[in-house]
Amino acid sequence: MQFDTLIFDLDGTLSDPKPGVVNSMNYALTSFGYPPRKESEIAQHIGPPLEKIISLLTDNTDEKHIDELIAKYRERYFEIGYTENSLYPEIRPMLEMLKAEKHRMGICTSKHKTIAERIVQRFKIDIFFEFVDGPTRKASKKSQLKKLLEAKIITKQSMMIGDRAVDLVAARSNSLASAGVLWGYGNQIELSKEKPKFLFKTPIELAQNFIEG
Repeated sequence: MQFDTLIFDLDGTLSDPKPGVVNSMNYALTSFGYPPRKESEIAQHIGPPLEKIISLLTDNTDEKHIDELIAKYRERYFEIGYTENSLYPEIRPMLEMLKAEKHRMGICTSKHKTIAERIVQRFKIDIFFEFVDGPTRKASKKSQLKKLLEAKIITKQSMMIGDRAVDLVAARSNSLASAGVLWGYGNQIELSKEKPKFLFKTPIELAQNFIEG
């Protein structure tokens, strides 16, 4: 099957956000009297929307309080945290290979749209993508993909590519194919449960599949 658009998640798929996320999350937590959390405790939650991560880490569901924590988190992340991202090895070669084969590509991330754009521009990979979709207010990835379909930015022949189950579930909810990647924060058990069409171990393996396929 030929896919007319390859839609990439950002965190854990194209770039590793761990240092910035961990530092900014602990900045937010300690600002409200919570104890700082270990890197491993925060990193295991990277991927889903920020409000879900904070709710899990604080064991709190009060929306107003979670919004306050998000604001404090972004206070640091918007200034410093996003610069602590790093591009995964092989990502640029992967994108170059796919671009050479004229694959249309875009990004759909749970990250705030402004920060997502800054990150791809910082790594100089914005040239590979026709769109960068990220919420400016609370939104699930399922609803993001739905809006992209409704706006005809993507079609049902698109594929969602990500490192967490939430990416694959969002794709299935919108009748899109999906592919899981194993270099991010989701493991093989988590991703396999969602029955993606592909499961890739490396970015180059991903690129070669779409070149040869």
